Amino acid sequence: MADGSRDVFVNCAFDADFKPIFDAIVFATVRSGFRPRAALETDDSSESRFAKIQQLIEECPLGIHDISRVEAGGTPPLPRFNMPLELGVFLGAKRFGDTTQKRKRALILDVERYRYQRFMSDIAGQDIHAHGGDPAVAISEVANWLRVYSSAANVPGGKRIAEEYALFCEQLPARLASLDLHPSDVSFNDFRSIVSVFVEAI
Repeated sequence: MADGSRDVFVNCAFDADFKPIFDAIVFATVRSGFRPRAALETDDSSESRFAKIQQLIEECPLGIHDISRVEAGGTPPLPRFNMPLELGVFLGAKRFGDTTQKRKRALILDVERYRYQRFMSDIAGQDIHAHGGDPAVAISEVANWLRVYSSAANVPGGKRIAEEYALFCEQLPARLASLDLHPSDVSFNDFRSIVSVFVEAI
């Protein structure tokens, strides 16, 4: 994994409302034998966030892009286009990059399969997968997609991984307590590490 060939760029919203889907995607990625990468993995105020995202996109051959959080909010209400922007950079790297970048593969997720046509119709023709806001469905979509690229014979399908995730969630409070971590203190790297330990014990 050190060569980055199993790195997966996770392009999702990071807010509390979306956290159940984000955590489920991270779990499914780790359980499938890959390493999820996200802008949250480093905290360097000297580096611009977009430069960090560009670096991650360059390094990751696979990308999971959830474009479901584009609802208008604030005053005046405006949509959030960070996820579509990052998807565009990823697709641009695949289209205009070198031989390595042209091998990129992406999974695009939304709440509804054809909803994107109302706000991002230029990607018409792409195969959009819907999770309906359900973490278990998101796990199935991610796990079944990653199985195409996995060489591990012991990686189960999405339904089984969703069942394992339910068990993980039950055990998580005790795991955090054993690490003297409050849920609000858990960083992306902490969570990825905790998931890895759980998966190794399966």
